[in-house]
This record gives sequence, structure tokens and C-alpha cells, in this order.
Amino acid sequence: MKVSGSTVLVTGANRGLGASLVAELLRQGAAKVYAAARRPESVTAGDPRVTALALDVTDQASIDAAAEAAPDVTLLVNNAGVLGFGDVLDGDLELFERDMRTNYFGALRTARAFVPALRAAPDGAAIVNVLTLIALAPVPPMAGYSASKAAAHSMTQALRAGLKGDGIEVIGAYPGGIDTGMLAGVDADKADPEVVAARIVAGIDAGDQVIWPDDASAGAGSVYLDDPIRLERMLAG
Repeated sequence: MKVSGSTVLVTGANRGLGASLVAELLRQGAAKVYAAARRPESVTAGDPRVTALALDVTDQASIDAAAEAAPDVTLLVNNAGVLGFGDVLDGDLELFERDMRTNYFGALRTARAFVPALRAAPDGAAIVNVLTLIALAPVPPMAGYSASKAAAHSMTQALRAGLKGDGIEVIGAYPGGIDTGMLAGVDADKADPEVVAARIVAGIDAGDQVIWPDDASAGAGSVYLDDPIRLERMLAG
């Protein structure tokens, strides 16, 4: 999937990694970018190729309206996400359910809604699901978030199989911690969102199905591919 000349929709595009993805897609020659957010007035791209679009990924009517408004999409980037903190044994289950509604069902509903447009793309299309390293092994204080992203990881694999032969690439990106508002106050190494965005877009252009978009995720990804239980123990510690 070549980014140059593509028509892209990015969910959660008004801030954090989403805003950095929009900027990088434009730098790499995207012809048009739908910057989707619950509050489209918060999108401040400042480029005539950007169209702000209202989209709440937890609301099917909103998703359907966005798909109708953007029938020319050739590259869908499922980036919108939420993070609730809590341990698996005593974390707030309402937060866990909220994370699942957004990070799993939201991405799945959005992918389903845009598949008809992607199938109609004359030169191929792609879905990129922005996942996380901890979709592969959980971090205890983020048990609900980890589980929601693990579900999205499994969905990414299922989409890859389900869309085989339709000319739609399905790509999973697995960043580690990113220096955005989502992790504000968390004392940990965090990657620059501009670096993560650049590596995700480069991976799309390269035809990668799995993207490790920062140094921490690349190192941990190597551990996972060699010994999944070792990564689980590393992150649990």
C-alpha cells in the first residue's frame, strides 16, 4: 500500500499520535486525509488536504454517517483509543468495559463500515490497526486496556484472513509507551509520537503486516517472537 496519492481516514486524529499520523501522512504525499474525531472542531491540521470529520467509534450511527461522508477512503487507520488503569482482580469493570467498547468494538465497527469502500479502491487498500506492545502481554496496572488491545490484535488477525483476496492489506502496529496525554503522569520511557507516526507510515509504504514503531517495541517484539512467556514475565515485573 503506497501512501502517496492515497485517501486516508484516521480516527482519533485531533491529538496525540493521531495528530502526528495526520501530519506524517501529509508529508508522505497522501492526497486527502479525513481527520476523524468526536469533536471535529478540535482538528487543527491547517492543510487544504485535510477534512475534519465527526466520528464517535462507540456510536454505530456516527460510524455509518462517517462511512457515507467518506466513500473514497483507500487507507483506514484505526487509532482512536482510551486507557483506564486498574488491576485484573480489583480494577473498575466499568472502565474495562469502556476500553473494550472503544479499543476493540470501536475499531471492529469502523473496519466493517469502511470495508465496502476499501474493496472498491481501484489500486488496493489497507486497514491499519494501532495496537500496542501490551496487546501481546499485559502490564498489571493496565489490565483492562491490555485485554481490549489483545482483542483488537486477535481481530486484526481475523480481518487479515477474512479479507484475503479482496485487495485489502491488514496491518497491525504495536508501539510501546508514547509521550502523549494518554500516559501523562506515568513514569516510564516514552517514544516521541512523531517518531512513532513516521515509522508506522514507513511500514505501510513498505508493505509490512506487523510494525514495531519505536525502539522499545522493536526490542520487546523480538523477545515475543522468540519466547512469549519471557515477554509476559518482563512486563509483569
